[in-house]
Amino acid sequence: MTRLAQTLGLTEFQTDIVTTVRRFVDKEIIPVAAEFERTDTYPQPIVDAMREMGLFGLMIPESYGGLGESLLTYALCVEELARGWMSISGVLNTHFIVAYMLRQHGTEAQKQRFLPRMATGETRGAFSMSEPELGSDVAAIRTHATRDPDGGYTIAGQKMWLTNGGSSTLVAVLVRSDEGADKPHRNLTAFLVEKPTGFGEVLPGLTIPGKIDKLGYKGIDTTEMIFDGYRAGDDDVLGAAPGRGFVQMMDGIEVGRVNVAARACGVAVRAFELAVRYAQQRQTFGKPIADHQAIAFQLAEMATKVEAAHLMMVNAARLKDSGERNDVAAGMAKYLASEYCSEVTQQSFRIHGGYGYSTEYEIERLMRDAPFLLIGEGTSEIQKQIISRRLLADYRI
Repeated sequence: MTRLAQTLGLTEFQTDIVTTVRRFVDKEIIPVAAEFERTDTYPQPIVDAMREMGLFGLMIPESYGGLGESLLTYALCVEELARGWMSISGVLNTHFIVAYMLRQHGTEAQKQRFLPRMATGETRGAFSMSEPELGSDVAAIRTHATRDPDGGYTIAGQKMWLTNGGSSTLVAVLVRSDEGADKPHRNLTAFLVEKPTGFGEVLPGLTIPGKIDKLGYKGIDTTEMIFDGYRAGDDDVLGAAPGRGFVQMMDGIEVGRVNVAARACGVAVRAFELAVRYAQQRQTFGKPIADHQAIAFQLAEMATKVEAAHLMMVNAARLKDSGERNDVAAGMAKYLASEYCSEVTQQSFRIHGGYGYSTEYEIERLMRDAPFLLIGEGTSEIQKQIISRRLLADYRI
């Protein structure tokens, strides 16, 4: 059992869920992650097991077939999954964001149409905001939905960095729509695109090219999404609310940042576990390297960073669950956890010495996975921008 990153005040049900996921990670993920990662193979057996455990419906209300659990419960499960292999938590992340957006902003018909199937994992979600030349400037989105005279929309453009692009069957995609708004963020609309799995032209006017090769985050498919005359109906607009896509997506990104913070905590915990074990096994000058002050102090620093990141992540999740605004808390948690994750992973790598550079040791994979968390759901610089704007508003003189 992980001794760091414990969470006080959990219900018995929450404790049981997190404990079950931790055991699943130890028995079913950690022993096979290296091979899936090495071959960049989609971990279908693990995904199937997560479906059976009900993890795809963790935050979906019971009335739609889910478990109706909190963001905190979900984040703690993600932390455990990322501790085993970060890509596994990525399978859930985009699905979770789309389900959350449907729960918060979808029409009742849309909820009835998608949420029961999402709760079982039969329908798998992905979401898309980024474009090839977009970066973090959402207002610069070029993919365009043109209103058709006979109703519905025709979409044309290119989206980028679509996690679960090939394996998903439902994509929430943010595009520009001319709804007459005079402000850039008010003429963006979120569409729900239902599609089959696979690559190539999966629907008329919709192409999912092959997987993008990546430094880390292997096993999970990351793709582009190309629209060329794709037709969408009025009932495919999230919440039947054209021009509200920016607000809807930002709400999803806010909980997504808690998710990324949780993933960073999980990777950092694993990096620490590997380091503290290796430091007690490896001997130099007649004693374990953990007995050398230089290494012992590094372990102390790593553990403190892990604990601090976990506490900030838990606070952000609980704040969102309470109904309070949590954009600053989520930004702080994502920023601190991802930066600390990178630092802890680097320290673990150094403690392993030359063996840390070998693909036979797990820390090598963590070294390639950790950088993704610095940029996913907004870079550290974007988080600092969000945090500073709110602070200056609250402390204005």
